[in-house]
Amino acid sequence: MSDRKLRIGCASGFWGDTPEAIGQLVSKGEIDYLVFDYLAEVTMSLMARARAKSPDAGYAPDFVTALAPWLPEIKAKGIKVVANAGGVNPRGCRDALAKVAAEAGIDVSIGVVLGDDLSARADDIRAGGQTEMFSGVAFPDDIWSMNAYLGARPIAAALDAGADIVITGRCADSAVALGPLMHEFGWGDDDWDKLSQGSLAGHLIECGPQGTGGNFTDWQDVSGWDDMGMPIVEVSEDGSFVMTKTPDTGGLVVPGSVGEQMLYEIGDPRAYLLPDVICDWSQVTLDQVGPDRVLVKGGKGLGRTGSYKVSATHADGWRAVSSLTLAAINAPAKGKRVAEAIVTRCRRIFRERNLSDFRQVSVEVLGAEAAYGANARAQTREVVIKIGVTHDDRAALNIFAGEIAPMAISTAQGLTGFFAGRPKVQPVVRLFSFLQDKADTPVAVEVDGRDVPVTVAANPVSLDPPAAPPAESRKPGPDAVKVRLVDLAWGRSGDKGDIANIGILARKPDYLPFIRSALSEAVVNDYFAHVCEGKVERFDLPGSHSLNFLLHESLGGGGIASVRIDPQGKGFAQMLLDIEIPVPADLAARDGLNTPDPNKRVIP
Repeated sequence: MSDRKLRIGCASGFWGDTPEAIGQLVSKGEIDYLVFDYLAEVTMSLMARARAKSPDAGYAPDFVTALAPWLPEIKAKGIKVVANAGGVNPRGCRDALAKVAAEAGIDVSIGVVLGDDLSARADDIRAGGQTEMFSGVAFPDDIWSMNAYLGARPIAAALDAGADIVITGRCADSAVALGPLMHEFGWGDDDWDKLSQGSLAGHLIECGPQGTGGNFTDWQDVSGWDDMGMPIVEVSEDGSFVMTKTPDTGGLVVPGSVGEQMLYEIGDPRAYLLPDVICDWSQVTLDQVGPDRVLVKGGKGLGRTGSYKVSATHADGWRAVSSLTLAAINAPAKGKRVAEAIVTRCRRIFRERNLSDFRQVSVEVLGAEAAYGANARAQTREVVIKIGVTHDDRAALNIFAGEIAPMAISTAQGLTGFFAGRPKVQPVVRLFSFLQDKADTPVAVEVDGRDVPVTVAANPVSLDPPAAPPAESRKPGPDAVKVRLVDLAWGRSGDKGDIANIGILARKPDYLPFIRSALSEAVVNDYFAHVCEGKVERFDLPGSHSLNFLLHESLGGGGIASVRIDPQGKGFAQMLLDIEIPVPADLAARDGLNTPDPNKRVIP
């Protein structure tokens, strides 16, 4: 095995991320590969609707315009590029990029990966009785987009065939990094541990600076938000790697920031399902080996599934969200009553016009800690009243939009502003997920317009997982004192559809047993009772001294289907970190842990 290391930098965490990241990585990142992650489920629906209007659209044009000025330096340095910028039109993205490259006199070989778009098969899949994998609801009538999460092998095949740039449609976010690793190191489809580690490397960089200090719990320790360093993984042939960032930039790469990103939007860490490998990240270790350098190893692979996850989007009624400000004595109570009056008034009008009731109503008085439910403790004289509603009939929401402003002269004093006038009535875009056999999902690769053979391993393989190490819970004893969880742990939260995840990482290994003892599934469920309508699951990651919680049915439908203020659970970790955990008095004294505020929520 050689000592060669491959450096991969990620320049985009979503469609709309800063184009400045490309220049940063290309000019001073000393990278071998430049990768981009653009796609989310709603993004695919937007691209599908764009292509329906114009056959040349349906991809991320930002990718082409932002990359074009850097093509000469990318070519000169031998940097290869992989991006899922193709959306629902990878060939269109290829043609646009080839055109600007030719105009600049840059000779590049461009590959595309095809086969993820299953929209043309919607009728057959519906006729087959396909149901949603989580809720069990029937296949919808009006599909906007339907794409399988492809794996990394087709990307590797395009690189094997000489592509300098590879453009894909929907694939697993981590695949844009795993594909280059399979190509460069010759990893096979059954190199399970290497595939798991390579997928973890991709997962850590897929959200851009979120892995290099962005959205970090210890935000006060992170400098240079105005020039955040983009993530770089330095990967060895055995799959171990160092997480770092572009030098001389802002950000912070420490076990806490890396660990937060590792836990971000995953499920069971012992069975994280990706197209190429079933990942076990429960024993992953994170070690600081230099300034802004964290060594990551210990990921295991447990085989693969015989299916792809497919995400379809479809229209499901209409939504409208209105916000208005209120500055007044007793502002929270007045704000709640104003919202109730608007909703009640609309319901009366609906009945008079033989319209059905709202399908969903979400009233949140922001500034009064509405997102915290029973855990709120704010006293304020200034709030934002947010009213989100859904309905089957667009005409009903047009009534709602027109009945908000009139309340300014018939309700509470202090209503001071209506953001952007009347709320815009928009379609609800709902996610529909299911599994599709890999063997029944042909994948194609083209490089410079010619077909390239590719074989995707489709046979399921299930390896016996290693025995789960004992997870210790420890009571603090009779001399316990209570400290805030944020003094004991880092945390990050995110979403998978209507499921929120909260990752909690102990700052020191000996904190974890006390955290685990206090943070039971029941306690977390109770803390989030105002939003969580399903079960709470807890998973252990002893390698990184971490816990991962899944809160089912907690996001009001999730994504753009939700009318809550936090439809992706971005604030859930911050809420949880503010509770108090009992620990031994000598441990608190040893580490100088802060004495908590007696008015804050305490776990009994």
